[in-house]
Amino acid sequence: MSDPPDSMGTVTITDQRAPGDVLPAAPAALSAASGTARLPRLRAFTHARVGGLPRPFWVLWSGTLINRIGYMVEPFLAYYLTGVRGLSLTTTGAILAVSGAGSVVSQLVSGSLSDRIGRREMLTLGMLANAAALIGLGYSRGLVSILAATLLFGLTIDVYRPASSALVADLVPPAERPRAYGLLFWAVNLGFSVAMVLGGTLARSGFQWLFWADAGTCAVVGVLAWRGLPGGSPGRARAAKARESGPPARSGRVTGGPAGNRGGGLLGFARDRVMIAYLALSLCYCFVYLQAYTTLPLAMRLQGLSPQEYGLAMALNGLLIIALQPLVSGWLGKHDPCTVLAGGFAVVGLGFGLTALAGSVVAYAATVVVWTLGEIVTAGLGAAIVADLAPVSMRGRYSGAYGAVWSAAYLLGPLGGTRLLALGAPVLWVTCGLMGAGTALGLLALGPAIRRRSRAAAVIIQV
Repeated sequence: MSDPPDSMGTVTITDQRAPGDVLPAAPAALSAASGTARLPRLRAFTHARVGGLPRPFWVLWSGTLINRIGYMVEPFLAYYLTGVRGLSLTTTGAILAVSGAGSVVSQLVSGSLSDRIGRREMLTLGMLANAAALIGLGYSRGLVSILAATLLFGLTIDVYRPASSALVADLVPPAERPRAYGLLFWAVNLGFSVAMVLGGTLARSGFQWLFWADAGTCAVVGVLAWRGLPGGSPGRARAAKARESGPPARSGRVTGGPAGNRGGGLLGFARDRVMIAYLALSLCYCFVYLQAYTTLPLAMRLQGLSPQEYGLAMALNGLLIIALQPLVSGWLGKHDPCTVLAGGFAVVGLGFGLTALAGSVVAYAATVVVWTLGEIVTAGLGAAIVADLAPVSMRGRYSGAYGAVWSAAYLLGPLGGTRLLALGAPVLWVTCGLMGAGTALGLLALGPAIRRRSRAAAVIIQV
């Protein structure tokens, strides 16, 4: 990039001075001019990453950050049930499975309701309901009441997710969605990092503080959503406008998806062959990725490594995401989402596959760095592809189905991962590597159909 005219002029004047003359304060002028020149570049750099997004998106982003800062109960729930309530590991596992099953169901239902009654309404309802469920769980005594409270907790904890994802699709044009979803991903990780520190500190004073802090932040986000987000369902309004303006595009017949903006029932997405294939690939990826939080600590323990060493290795995950993800999201968003996402899947699979060779905390940390780089590449792209595939009037349901896949993986990942680990750590990690590679190849094969649907969706939105 060439220098600005004023700095070039300063250099020319300096060069014309006779030898031996005392130089004026040219370095200061050059420094000021250089600083002035950097400002536009800095503004352009910042705008490319966080600029151009509507105010309601930043309300949603702020709510996501607040919610994750208060996300303290679920990460410590297993320890609470065993250490404070005295439940056995088997009973605790069964209770956590009930919570996970509740999340699967609730995301499907809340996705449908967000299409019918509105994004803001479901965000507010989900947050306030989860706040009440958290308080109920914190004061439950006895196995039956704890089981019932945990089920209610599972049914409410992810109610907001489909509405949140659908709202981003409503507010942000397709070209900017990967960046917008990536910023939400970054807020989640930043808030979670803070929550782990706060949660551990509060737990020393009593676990009741965790329940109240989590519930309090949920209530704050519920009020923030009601006051700062648009009401109703923009997706239904757009669908009605599209129907009034003419017949929908015929892309549905070509790609096996629902034509135009036609509505559907709770499982209306099930008729969309492209979406079902994408969900299947996402489930495979989630299975691999979630081994980091289930079988990885077990595998490290089998090699004589402590929980503290597992924590040190995993700390790199959060640090890298916080440091790198905002820097690369804008650049990654300029490329084809399917190709980039497939590359991320492959790198994540490679990182977990290399874990088969790890035997020290340094080696495990190195593999965490590898798959974290893949995770950064995938950030936001999965949800952006779902938004492109979804008819305008069914964005909530499609987002709910995608969220339900993650919840299902939380149930299936530990079950399948521990069985593979019982056959030997190399079996588990090599399987994860092959699954990552296979998922990447599958997404590349599905890419042309997704791109056709994305182009058709862009045409419908413009109409």
